[in-house]
Amino acid sequence: MKLCRPPRPSLRPFVDLIWASVQDAAPAPRSAQKELVLPTGAAHIVLRLEDVPLRLYRDLDDALGKDVGTALIGGSRASFYIKHISKPVPVVGAMLRPGAVELLSRIPAIELAGRHTRLEDLWPRSGLADLIDRLRETPSLADRLKLFEDILSSRLPRVHAIHPLVAHALRRFDVAAGVEEVAFETGFSQRHFTRTFTEWVGLTPKAYSRVRRFSRFLETMIASSASDLAGLAAEAGYADQAHMTREFRRFTGVTPMQYIDAAPPDRHHVRI
Repeated sequence: MKLCRPPRPSLRPFVDLIWASVQDAAPAPRSAQKELVLPTGAAHIVLRLEDVPLRLYRDLDDALGKDVGTALIGGSRASFYIKHISKPVPVVGAMLRPGAVELLSRIPAIELAGRHTRLEDLWPRSGLADLIDRLRETPSLADRLKLFEDILSSRLPRVHAIHPLVAHALRRFDVAAGVEEVAFETGFSQRHFTRTFTEWVGLTPKAYSRVRRFSRFLETMIASSASDLAGLAAEAGYADQAHMTREFRRFTGVTPMQYIDAAPPDRHHVRI
């Protein structure tokens, strides 16, 4: 069982989505022990409410994996990662808006990018342990989310929005504007624009815009059941179908048709 919704209005400039579940995912088929988690360009916070740490794998051939913790910030990524899924646990989590991770972590996004960081290294340990205990003792998923929102709100400094340069770039990249064009629109040099965006988002403008192009293509491909990959690739801005396929494999670890055959219920989580 999972409850997923947008956060309260005061958090919406910084948090895209919050969720609480009685288990990490639907019970995996006996053949599925791992899951590909596809990039979104955003960071996330996850609190696992049992003492079962998240286990990640270096690659598909890694049989052992490595436990990384139970309370984590997952930084923004430009590629997939692989996690263990055979032991579901209760979870509370938040998907942060690009550019907001530093406000909640007090750490530049670039330092968190591409990896999972233990929250006890960033937040006061006593307060984090108390939060997890309170969440465990709160049986209602709706009440867990309200408590989680209180904590996120308390972590935010007294600001009303993310950096204006970054906010402008994120809006323009969502409609497939080019990096040079967007940098020019800000009135800053390309170097200053790239440095500021990367510090706040964790990905370079070029990497982030590639992830956003992939996300738009993925959504369109699913809606059309991959009926015309070449046409969809051209519509998304890829040079040709081969270019799209290379990018798709970089971001997912599988080909477009392998992805369609897997038919994942959550488009960013592919069981393997």
